[in-house]
Amino acid sequence: MPTATETTAVLTGRPRSRAQHSHEGGWRRFAITAGFLSPALVFLGAFVVYPIVYTVIRSLYDKGGEGFVGFDNYVTMFTNDTTFTAIRNNVIWVIVAPAACTILGLIFAVLLEKLRWKTAFRLIIFMPMAISMLAAGVIFRGLFQENPKLGAVNAAVVGVQSIFGDAASYPGAKAREDTGIVADGGIISTESTVPPGSVQNFALTGVRQSEIPEDAAGATEATAGSDEIAGTVFLDLIKGGGGTNGEVEAGKSGLPGIRVDAVAPDGSIAGYATTGAGGDYVITGLDGGTEYTVALPAANFSEGAQGVSWLSASLINGVIILSYIWIWAGFAMVMIASGLSAMDRSLQEAARIDGASEWKVFTRITAPLLAPVLIVVFVTLIINVLKIFDLVYVIPPGSSKPAANVIAVEMWTQSFGGGNDQGLGSALAILLLIVVLPSMIINVRRFRQERKS
Repeated sequence: MPTATETTAVLTGRPRSRAQHSHEGGWRRFAITAGFLSPALVFLGAFVVYPIVYTVIRSLYDKGGEGFVGFDNYVTMFTNDTTFTAIRNNVIWVIVAPAACTILGLIFAVLLEKLRWKTAFRLIIFMPMAISMLAAGVIFRGLFQENPKLGAVNAAVVGVQSIFGDAASYPGAKAREDTGIVADGGIISTESTVPPGSVQNFALTGVRQSEIPEDAAGATEATAGSDEIAGTVFLDLIKGGGGTNGEVEAGKSGLPGIRVDAVAPDGSIAGYATTGAGGDYVITGLDGGTEYTVALPAANFSEGAQGVSWLSASLINGVIILSYIWIWAGFAMVMIASGLSAMDRSLQEAARIDGASEWKVFTRITAPLLAPVLIVVFVTLIINVLKIFDLVYVIPPGSSKPAANVIAVEMWTQSFGGGNDQGLGSALAILLLIVVLPSMIINVRRFRQERKS
């Protein structure tokens, strides 16, 4: 049975050529291709092309979008101190974060291969990727709180400092009036000198109950020998009231861990002791013919170990970058591990048979063979850090936000975060696009080369 084309050719008397058939087939393929691609093209046009074009145009107008200002927004952008800070921080991010993530990912991927439970360890390292950047920011802001009672990192720092330092710390302590004790420059001492064989008590107030150590006991009376000065350092307070001011009595707590010095007339320290659980102390080996000033050094009343201001302006960038590495090192590890699993292991085995050390096998064979994967991971992370926003917005407290500023955060701040300057925000968005484009182009070229090979 003749086809429609053959019937047409018979009726018209003009048979169709092979070129006409090919032309009709080409248009048909084009129509089918366009039909399948049109939804994606519409989506890309609406959500990629149009926003870029509109942002370029909007960057040439003023805050309200009514007056054309040309390139004034770009001039303002590059003469603004906050923008320079943002660009500087982005440079720090690009130098530190991708390299650290890639190196750690490479180390994890290579070393974990030799572990028996490598799948479990990889899961643990990759697990932070399951947490949103916003949640990770909240976690790290809590971990690095300056108050040791809130921040786990500073709690550990204070714990270590307490082990190697003086455990006693009673900030705010004061001498009880009319007990022969004076305070000067943070030092609490006797108003007059005392000879050996004397008992010198220190009745203190202003000590918070939370500052009293758990091993503190009730105030204990002390006795002194002929070459000794003894006494008790205690909190002159009874819960519920009562008692006699300045007297060692039941219900009053001793203050352990306080250093007590016997200061000679020439200002030298003739001897010292540390108070026990009941606040009692005994300074021995004193000269019986000399009188001493008994003093509690100011170090007893300092704030003590308080940790580090991790979220301050000087350290905030390090904390944020650390949080980023914690999240993305797992991504780098998985990508590199996939490349490692596809590697030809015969070269490594041949090198080991020839006597090469593991370090030489790694540097001369493993790393070069993984170079394409490492480049893809590194460039992908560069693109990611150039657009970093969530962590920088969440982790820094208000006083440290200017020091941690990056281009994406500055763009949001100028546009929606109080600046209300859509023109300058659009200019910053274009700057961010221009900065990201080279890395995107490199990645696209790498993918094309891999497809060809």
